[in-house]
Amino acid sequence: MAVWIQAQQLQGDALHQMQSLYGQHFPIEVRHYLSQWIEGQLWDAVDLENPQEEFKAKRLLDGLIQELQNKAEHQVGEDGFLLKIKLGHYANQLKSTYDRCPLELVRCIKHILYTEQRLVREATNSASPLGAMMDSMSQKYQQINQAFEELRMFTQDTENDLRKLQHNQEYFIIQYQESLRIQAQLSSLASLPPADRQLREPALLSKRATVEAWLTREANTLQKYRLDLAEKHQKTLQLLRKQQTLILDDELIQWKRRQQLAGNGGPPEGGLDILQSWCEKLAETIWQNRQQIRRAEHLRQQLPIPGPIEDLLNELNSTITDIISALVTSTFIIEKQPPQVLKTQTKFAATVRLLVGGKLNVHMNPPQVKATIISEQQAKALLKNENTRNESSGEILNNNCVMEYHQTTGTLSAHFRNMSLKRIKRSDRRGAESVTEEKFTILFESQFSIGGNELVFQVKTLSLPVVVIVHGSQDNNATATVLWDNAFAEPGRVPFLVPDKVLWPQLCEAINIKYKAEVQSNRGLSEENLVFLAQKAFSSSSNNPEDYRSMTMTWSQFNRESLPGRNFTFWQWFDGVMELTKKHLKPHWNDGAILGFVNKQQAQDMLMSKPNGTFLLRFSDSEIGGITIAWVAENPNKAGERMVWNLMPYTTKDFTIRSLADRISDLNHLLFLYPDRPKDEVFSKYYTPPLSKAVDGYVKPQIKQVVPDFATANSDPTGINQTYMDHGASPAPVSHQQTYGIYPPIHIYNFDLDDTMDVARHVEELLRRPVETQWGGQQSS
Repeated sequence: MAVWIQAQQLQGDALHQMQSLYGQHFPIEVRHYLSQWIEGQLWDAVDLENPQEEFKAKRLLDGLIQELQNKAEHQVGEDGFLLKIKLGHYANQLKSTYDRCPLELVRCIKHILYTEQRLVREATNSASPLGAMMDSMSQKYQQINQAFEELRMFTQDTENDLRKLQHNQEYFIIQYQESLRIQAQLSSLASLPPADRQLREPALLSKRATVEAWLTREANTLQKYRLDLAEKHQKTLQLLRKQQTLILDDELIQWKRRQQLAGNGGPPEGGLDILQSWCEKLAETIWQNRQQIRRAEHLRQQLPIPGPIEDLLNELNSTITDIISALVTSTFIIEKQPPQVLKTQTKFAATVRLLVGGKLNVHMNPPQVKATIISEQQAKALLKNENTRNESSGEILNNNCVMEYHQTTGTLSAHFRNMSLKRIKRSDRRGAESVTEEKFTILFESQFSIGGNELVFQVKTLSLPVVVIVHGSQDNNATATVLWDNAFAEPGRVPFLVPDKVLWPQLCEAINIKYKAEVQSNRGLSEENLVFLAQKAFSSSSNNPEDYRSMTMTWSQFNRESLPGRNFTFWQWFDGVMELTKKHLKPHWNDGAILGFVNKQQAQDMLMSKPNGTFLLRFSDSEIGGITIAWVAENPNKAGERMVWNLMPYTTKDFTIRSLADRISDLNHLLFLYPDRPKDEVFSKYYTPPLSKAVDGYVKPQIKQVVPDFATANSDPTGINQTYMDHGASPAPVSHQQTYGIYPPIHIYNFDLDDTMDVARHVEELLRRPVETQWGGQQSS
């Protein structure tokens, strides 16, 4: 909906605020009759601080006037006649007001639109948390923009004062020269006859006295002007420092934190365009004030007047240099981080960017950036400004890159596209620390000058921590180190300290974000899932989420110590679940078909209250990256007894042969997905279509799965030759008085495993797929 339509629905104080935006400078009637045209223009594309953008503003002003005139011409009738006169008057009024300063029109309309949007947003979203967050962000942006407007006015004010000071000083020098000329005339009177000297001397003495009195007064005035100007510059620099702190220490640090959380799968950190525009405004304002201070210093040198101004100017110059140094060094950032799990001999990329590079014309002499890998200890020494003697902890190929200026985006950046870590030098490890817990970082450094070599900067920035691996088998544990660091690192920390233990809810948030990102699903971990994980992590049987809220988990519990009775850690088990789901189970997880985080006892309790043939899917407790099917059925060996059966877990290598949906389709004794959904309703859209009939006299074989104790005689509806794979099931007997009839009498197919393997190898030759030990022994779940 158009902003103006919504703005007209405002009430109370919000309506009064909206009405106060308008007046002779911009009539509300113009906003009303040209609302669609006004909201369709690119007002934000005009940089108000750049005089060269005036032509864009002039074009918008001309367009506005033309639209008003067109609107006026189309008015008819008695009422239309009055509106035609009024709109024509407004067109002439706006042209007269803004023709010489079209940028002010753009400033005015941007302010109006921004305020209207804020008022509408506040009225619409005041009751929602998201609305409150957006409103908070809007207020912060408004605060920043208002501060820039104040800085612009302060800088313009000091510019005017400086010009006035220069003008007065130039006039003072002229009058001083006049006093020297009078003094010379008085000196020349000595050569004249006494009568002539007496005739001319009084007038010259009087004139000299007048000029010297004026010079004395004016010298004091000039000194006051200089001191007043210095005080105004002090005020400007205070506001500049405050604004810079807000942008660099709050907004930029928050962006970096979002970038770090995005490494765990959090929301994207967002673009840098707004931050760059703020930093460029800072750079421009700082540079303007620096030039003003230098001009004031030049005026002081041109006409020295005793007083405190020299010390004040030196202090101002030092302060402004510190401010611009902080801006330049802080805005040399890593836009695209290198991979945090870094494998040797593998190509990787990264991008660094200087947010103020374009505004300070750094690209006129493009700087070169160098990348080096350094250890955690070397990073600590670097931040303490200790001499590291250009040490590195490895060798990176293609580690030099020239920064390029992109005219269309106004960005100055260096794109490292083909870096490769050739070798790594590891340090002595501490205690139980493994190689996948050792952290490194990529150091990017450069040197460049601004203002015609007036200021030279050496800039450095460190990447997020990276863990170096040499084999893919180390990826799992390296990812755990990165996850823990990204989730729990605090801003401004000593590299790369993280807490050894965290609250369980904090860890839940981190692994939930990671899970959704890896599986690429909006379905995250439910409270029941997190309780299951807590039971696994803490060897607890409590089902109450509140029991875990104050519990802490240490790094050792997370990924050093094996789970009780297992040979893998909590993280290794969880990562296996993520990998399996990501590669083979994503659609079923998104559909809600996989309960997953359920133990064997819970599955049994859930299924025993359901009809025979009801099944559920849960992740294996005993095997990394395994999923099993649990179902309820009659005990064939004992009449009247029902039991829950658990199929040996499937893993990735099973699903490379036959998908989960097809395996469920193969098992005719599975009827309803827990709690009561017919299995075909859930899984049929994922079934592999039946193979075609014989071609050229050949029949294509098809692999199908059977569970020997549950195979039925009608398990080949297509009539096509099939190869069956045995898959063991383990029973969990439970006596139950109620009985369920579910199948007609069943016929059991008994296959010899060696024969099955021979057939499988024959199928393999046809399908050209690796077989090896696909049907080797599996652990029980």
